[in-house]
Amino acid sequence: MASNFRQREILELARKDGKVTVDGLAMHYDVTVQTIRRDLSDLAESGRLERVHGGAVIPSGVVNIVYDERRRLNEAGKKAIGVRCAQSIPEGASVFLNIGTTTEAVARELLDHENLLVVTNNLNIANILAANHSCEIILAGGILRRADGGIVGGMTVEMVKQFKFDYCVLGCSAIDADGDLLDFDGQEVMVSNTAIQRSRKVMVVADHLKFERTAPLTICTLGDAEVLFTDAALSDPLQASCAAWGTEVVVA
Repeated sequence: MASNFRQREILELARKDGKVTVDGLAMHYDVTVQTIRRDLSDLAESGRLERVHGGAVIPSGVVNIVYDERRRLNEAGKKAIGVRCAQSIPEGASVFLNIGTTTEAVARELLDHENLLVVTNNLNIANILAANHSCEIILAGGILRRADGGIVGGMTVEMVKQFKFDYCVLGCSAIDADGDLLDFDGQEVMVSNTAIQRSRKVMVVADHLKFERTAPLTICTLGDAEVLFTDAALSDPLQASCAAWGTEVVVA
C-alpha cells in the first residue's frame, strides 16, 4: 500500500515538474535509492514514466503528452521564457505564434504590449490576447485539433503565406541533440515551416524538458532561428553549434 501511494505521488510530481530524480525522491520520502529505483521501474514498465539517467520523465516518442499535462510541466520555467521573449518584441510589431504551451506563456506576457498584430493557429493564444484591446488578432483558419485548440492543414498554410511577419515565435515538441526542432503532426509542421519562411526574425521558445524528449518529424534546426529562449544552459556541443550558426541563446 505504501509503495502504491508513493508511486501515485511520484507520478504526480513528474507531471508537475516534467522530471523526477532518484536522489531527490529518496530524500523526500526518506527511503533508499534502491526503493525509488524499484518504484520508477514499476512506473516505467506500466508505461507511465520513462527512465532516464538518474531519474525518470513523462514518456514521449511517437505520441505527444496530453495537452493539459503539458501545461503543468515546468510552469515557472515557461513563464520565465515568456517574460524574456516578450521583452524582445517591440510594440507595434507583427508576430506569428504557433501551437504550444510555451508560446501561450509568451502570449500572456504580451498583454501589456501596444498595437501588436498577432497571427496564430492556436485558439488558446487568441483567447489569451483577447484581453489586450490594442492587439489585432488574426486566427488562421483550417482544421481544428480539439485536443489542444490548434488549427492546422493546407488552408492554414495558405493563410499564413499572405503575411510577412516581423517575428515568428516558434514552439516545438522536442529538440534533438543536433539542434533539430521536432514535432508529432505533419500538418502542424507545414504551418510552422511556412511561418518561418514568412518571418524576418525567428525566435524559438523551449524549456529544458524539450531537450530530454523526442518526436518523429523535423520542423527546422536551431540554425534557422536568430535566437533561442530557454531556461537552462545547453550542452557544450549544442552551444558550440549555436555559436557557429549565429543563433543567440538566452537563458531565462
